[in-house]
Amino acid sequence: MTNDPFSQFKAGQREAWALFSPMATFTTPPAATLVEFAAVRESDKVLDVACGTGVVAVTAALRGANTRGLDLSPVLLEDAAANAATVGLSIEFLEGDAEALPYDDGTFDVVLSQFGHMFAPRPELATAEMLRVLRPGGTIAFSTWPPDLMIGSIFSLLGRYLPGPTNAAPPSQWGDPNIVRQRLGDAVKDVQFQYDDMVMPALSPKHYLAHMERTAGPVIKLVQTLKDEPGRLTQFRAEMELLIARFFSHNRVRQTFLMTRATKC
Repeated sequence: MTNDPFSQFKAGQREAWALFSPMATFTTPPAATLVEFAAVRESDKVLDVACGTGVVAVTAALRGANTRGLDLSPVLLEDAAANAATVGLSIEFLEGDAEALPYDDGTFDVVLSQFGHMFAPRPELATAEMLRVLRPGGTIAFSTWPPDLMIGSIFSLLGRYLPGPTNAAPPSQWGDPNIVRQRLGDAVKDVQFQYDDMVMPALSPKHYLAHMERTAGPVIKLVQTLKDEPGRLTQFRAEMELLIARFFSHNRVRQTFLMTRATKC
């Protein structure tokens, strides 16, 4: 966006999330859950916002939907295109911003986002844009992280060590059904919520943390920021391991997520 006050913040997101691709192994099953929850049908025009490696877009396309995807990271879009090509799909993937979608009003039957649009710093803009490009009677559906559970708690911990920019909404707010209802407002009807789990294998909380430090944008950024403060970095890692341990059992970390579905009025 022209004169975007969050342009530097988004540039940092673009850089940090470029290493996310290995995580797609674990986000692939929830992608199918979201597509099923959204009741995507053959021939639907579908947009995957903040699509990352395209797991939602490809899943929807394999059901016969006419799918497009958009993401800030050109590196992840290359992987998305490769995922589509593997199964012979032609999907348009564009580099772009959830706060300024490059599509006409009412273009899509279904607008989806899996753990993506929630990182837009101004939820009112992301919400308005996702609804703008959705036709009346179309479906908006997305997956987010509840603030009091695994990933939402990590967001809170990260925020204590590295606060986000002033006036940027915390991504975990999107995991609160009350806030979601407020943000969607009277532009939608028939709002539905459903919880599910994403399970990640790990030998220990320390192994899980090491994986996050290699692949999860906010964690990567924090570790880079604290590289010259070894005491604080050690403290952060210790707190992270204790948090992870609460959700760790039998070499698995349970990450509960919230799905939202609504119909545009």
